[in-house]
Amino acid sequence: MGAFKAYDIRGIWGEDITKELVYKIGFFLPKLLGTRQILVGRDVRLSSDDMFKALSNGIMDSGSDVLSLGVASTPMVYFSTVFFKVGGSVQITASHNPAKYNGLKVSRTNAVPVGGDTGLKELEKMCNEIPVVPVEKKGIIKEVDGKTPYLEFLRRYLPDFSNLKLAIDCSNGMASYIIPELLGKQHIYLNDWFDGSFPAHEPNPLDPNTCRQLEKAVVDNHCDLGIIYDGDADRVMFVDEKGRYIQADFAMALIGKQVFKHKGDKCVADIRTSKSTTEYLTALGYDVLVWKVGHVHAKAKIRETGAIFGGELAGHYYFSEFFCCDSAAFATMMMLSVLADEKRKGNSFSALIDSIVKYSSSGEINFKLDRKDEAMQALYERYAPKAEHVYDFDGYRIEYPTWWFNVRKSNTEPYLRLIVEAPTEAETKLKVEEITEIVKKFS
Repeated sequence: MGAFKAYDIRGIWGEDITKELVYKIGFFLPKLLGTRQILVGRDVRLSSDDMFKALSNGIMDSGSDVLSLGVASTPMVYFSTVFFKVGGSVQITASHNPAKYNGLKVSRTNAVPVGGDTGLKELEKMCNEIPVVPVEKKGIIKEVDGKTPYLEFLRRYLPDFSNLKLAIDCSNGMASYIIPELLGKQHIYLNDWFDGSFPAHEPNPLDPNTCRQLEKAVVDNHCDLGIIYDGDADRVMFVDEKGRYIQADFAMALIGKQVFKHKGDKCVADIRTSKSTTEYLTALGYDVLVWKVGHVHAKAKIRETGAIFGGELAGHYYFSEFFCCDSAAFATMMMLSVLADEKRKGNSFSALIDSIVKYSSSGEINFKLDRKDEAMQALYERYAPKAEHVYDFDGYRIEYPTWWFNVRKSNTEPYLRLIVEAPTEAETKLKVEEITEIVKKFS
C-alpha cells in the first residue's frame, strides 16, 4: 500500500487510495487511537465526499461514532480536536497536491499528529492483515459546528491592520471558508470560492508559478502585501509590495519577531532554514533549535522542548498558543501585526525582508536518483571531515564558516533535495556546480 507516507496517508484517488482502503482505515482507526469517537473534517476536493462516506461507514461499523465537521480547513480540525475533547480526528485532504490526489491526516487527542513511526505503519498492517468483522451495534454520525468556535478563537489575536492594503489568493480551497470572514471582505480576493478541480492553479503556494496572478494583483493595485494559501489552509506564503515571492523562512523571521516574548524562548526551524533567519532570530533572543523536516517532527519537537514557535520552508508555521499546531490563519495574523506596526514607522515589507537576508540561496534543487543513499554518503565523506558543524538527523546539513548545504531524501517524492547557501550568488553557484558533479555520478 503506497498510500501510507511518513506524515499522512495520501495518493491518487481510485489508484493508491480506494473506497475499500478508506473503509478499512475507518474501521481500524478507533482501535489504533483507543477511542470510540472520531472527529472528521474534509476539504472540497472532488473525491472528498466519497472518502467521507467510506471512512464514516468504517468507523461506524467498528461500533464507534463520527463527529462530522463537514467542510473544514485542516487547522480547524486541529482546533476542534482540542475544543471537543475527542480522542482522535481525521482531515480528508491532499493539501497542496493536484486535484486527482486525496488523503487523510490523522491526529490523536490534543491534535498530536500520527505519523509513519507513531501509528500509520501499525494502521497499514491492520488493514493488510486483520479481517474486517462489522459489529452488530453500529455507531452514529453527529454533525458539529467547528467553524464558529474556531473563528472566535482566532479573533482574539486579530490585530489592527487597517493601514494595510491586501491581495489574498485562497486557491479555490479551504481558505475561502475562513479568511474572508476573519480578515474582512474589503480586500482584493482571488479564487475565493470552492472548486475542487483548482482551475486557477494548483493549490501549492510553495511553487512560485502559482503566485503569478497574486503578484500581478499586488503590483497593479498598489498593495502592501499578498497572501496565498494551500488547499487545506494549513500553509501560507507571502508576496511583498514589489510583487516578489518571499521565501517562507524569511517570513518566519518576521512572524517569529511578533511571537517572541522573553530572551531564551525556544523556536524550532527545519534543517533547510536560511542562516539569515537563524541569525535574525538568535539576535532577537531566541534559542533556535534546528530539526527534521515535516509537521509530525516539528510538532513533536515543539512539545518536547517547550518551544513557543516553529517554522518550515514549506510554509508551515507552528504556535504553542495554537496547541503546537500549524494554522495559516494564525500565521497570517502574526504577519499582519508586524507589517502594520512597521508601516506606521515607515517601513515596507520589502525593506524588512532585505534587512534580514544576508546570504544567497540556491533554493531547493531536486535530483531524480536511483542511488540516493550512495550520493548522500559520497557528499558526507567529501565535506563532513573539515566542516564546522554537521547535523545528521534528516539527511545532512554540513556547515562551513562561510557557507553550508543540506542534502536529504524527500519523504513524499522520489527526489534527492539540495539547498546551498553562501555569502554571494557567485559562491553559491560554484558550490552547487561542485556538489552536482558528485551527485550526478549516482544517477
